[in-house]
Amino acid sequence: MLWLYAAAILAIAVFIMVNFKTEQRDVVGRDGTHYPRTVKVWKLGKRSALALLPLLLAFAGCIATVPAGHTGVLVTFGKVEENILTEGVNFILPYQNVVMVDNRVQKYEYTLEAFSSDIQQTDVVGSINFTVDRATSQDLYRNVGISYYDTVIYPRVLENIKLVFSEHTAEGLIGKRTELADKVKTLMSVDLKRYGIEIASVNIENIDFTDAFTNAVEAKQVAQQKKLTTQTEQESEIIIANAEAEKQVIAAEAAAERKKIDADASAYSVEVAAKAEAEANRKISQSLTPELIEYTQINRWNGTVPSVQANGGGTVYPIVTID
Repeated sequence: MLWLYAAAILAIAVFIMVNFKTEQRDVVGRDGTHYPRTVKVWKLGKRSALALLPLLLAFAGCIATVPAGHTGVLVTFGKVEENILTEGVNFILPYQNVVMVDNRVQKYEYTLEAFSSDIQQTDVVGSINFTVDRATSQDLYRNVGISYYDTVIYPRVLENIKLVFSEHTAEGLIGKRTELADKVKTLMSVDLKRYGIEIASVNIENIDFTDAFTNAVEAKQVAQQKKLTTQTEQESEIIIANAEAEKQVIAAEAAAERKKIDADASAYSVEVAAKAEAEANRKISQSLTPELIEYTQINRWNGTVPSVQANGGGTVYPIVTID
């Protein structure tokens, strides 16, 4: 309110001062002589409107415009007020100050050094995206100030990246930028949540190693590639040899199977022939009669008397011819 009182007093003073005018008047002296004299006369005139300027300036000091994506932190004689100003036109007291806090997604780039678990130096290049919570903008300004990136964000970027990198070997860092960035984001989100700062993303765009380490990795990759080529060639030869051996085994098994089949067929043929002959003999035996036997013997006798003869008791004796 003091500013309003001061503006009102100043307006009254201006109103009074601008209406004083100088005039030439004819003054009569004691001796009756007439002579001109300049005197000041207060008279209301058009310049009275100038008295409104202090009031207009005071009124202009009561207007604060907050741009889109920002929050206005209201400060009264150095004290941060709990209420905040939203986007658009806001009315404040002339003696109050407004500090703008950017609530949009902000991006900062960083370049720093970190060491792996095997003490290999790396140069890390990346960026971080974050936002400031509107509801706690006044707390952030009260506790940290407007340079919150340099005060609380960057030190934690430095600390957490070095911490995460120290958990991996230099070779383990290769090809894991996304995984490393996610770990850093998780750690930073926990640290900065109490300040009302939300980490949108952490990006690790490049990890540069020393020339000595890079050359060693390249040499190792070449050696591994040669080893892999040799192993591939050996495995191909083993596959070909196994295929050839398997082919020979299959051929041998096929030959043995073929012999077995031939043997089985031959045995079967003999068995069938033997069965057929036995059946024929059986049928012949059943058809033999003494008359048939005698008839057969008579037909087959060539007229020669046998030299021996057997009797019914099984005794064989020679037949002697006497001329």
